[in-house]
Amino acid sequence: MFLSPGFFSLAAYALIGALISIQPAHADVSRCYGTVAMGRLEGGVKLPTDGANFSAYSELAVAAGRTYVHAKVADVIVASYAALQASTPGVHYVYGETGWAAGGSFKPHRTHQNGLSVDFFVPVRDAQGRSVPLPTSPLTRFGYDMEFDAEARHGEHRIDFPALAEHLYALHRAARAQGVGIARVIFDTAYLPALFATPRGPSLRQHLPFMKGKPWVRHDEHYHVDFALACRPDDRGPASGRTRTG
Repeated sequence: MFLSPGFFSLAAYALIGALISIQPAHADVSRCYGTVAMGRLEGGVKLPTDGANFSAYSELAVAAGRTYVHAKVADVIVASYAALQASTPGVHYVYGETGWAAGGSFKPHRTHQNGLSVDFFVPVRDAQGRSVPLPTSPLTRFGYDMEFDAEARHGEHRIDFPALAEHLYALHRAARAQGVGIARVIFDTAYLPALFATPRGPSLRQHLPFMKGKPWVRHDEHYHVDFALACRPDDRGPASGRTRTG
């Protein structure tokens, strides 16, 4: 059962704050260049395949090298999952595609090029109300071809909006604690009222820049986050063979 923000004591939130403010040793190993749509990455860090309350969307994709990010982004993600162990006990989270170790064109995505873009699959509950990982088999293009209906349901699964909101809140707090910004969040606009109706909704509406327009593909089974860091210009030029489309 989801626990409201008021449930936890000040001591519990102090613990969460301590977890997300830890500065990891590898925070300076990465350098990003250009933009999320036209860039590259040096010193990319591979996200952990799984943890106590999270997992990657596909071990095959992990092995193929599709889950690398800027080191500071990795720190934010890991810290947010640590905080969620206290704020949403029993909820399982799944992250999706991120990018190559060296960045660059990352088909079929139009962004994900400089280590600052991450897809997160929506947390879901099954017919019995249990938090379960979203099924991400090759038959559904590793989850990306799943379609949720107007009631935020797909088969026996329904989107857990309070858990989703708690994750975005944890990402915001972890990013702020480590000097990282959040430049953009893309999620199906039809579901934003349900997201903003959760206990964390007012904070998310105030602090996170949700995309207002229509993205080139529907973002119902996952939400896309572009983090914000100072990146160097990418001066490799047209000879690099990069493309903007994916």
